[in-house]
Amino acid sequence: MRSREYDLDFRDRAGRIRAWGIGLLALAGLLWTWCALLLLLPYEVDEEPDDRYPEECESRLLTERGTANEGLQNGDWCQDERDWPEALAVLGLSVPVSVVGVALFTSGSVSSRMSAHAEAMRELDRIADARKS
Repeated sequence: MRSREYDLDFRDRAGRIRAWGIGLLALAGLLWTWCALLLLLPYEVDEEPDDRYPEECESRLLTERGTANEGLQNGDWCQDERDWPEALAVLGLSVPVSVVGVALFTSGSVSSRMSAHAEAMRELDRIADARKS
């Protein structure tokens, strides 16, 4: 395999690695958005199956009370519908996804730039050798 073919293959692999990184970062962004929606948007809870008048619940973070779930002893049906562990699990899942995405994106970008730099250096050496001849 000639060096030009190898370099083009190397750049192609670097581009694929970078694309995987972008994909994982997009997935991490979706997970962050999902977590934000779970915590910030109000929601409704059916007290019975096919309830015609579901109870409206405040968001987990934006509430006038001390906490969004006061407990079932106060007739609060909202407590079990959206728990903190679900939102924290989504947030926790986004961390390794984003770390791997950043690593792949950085690796692909640096590999591509290094290949372009090496090609530019070879071209400058070729021009300098042609001037000496």
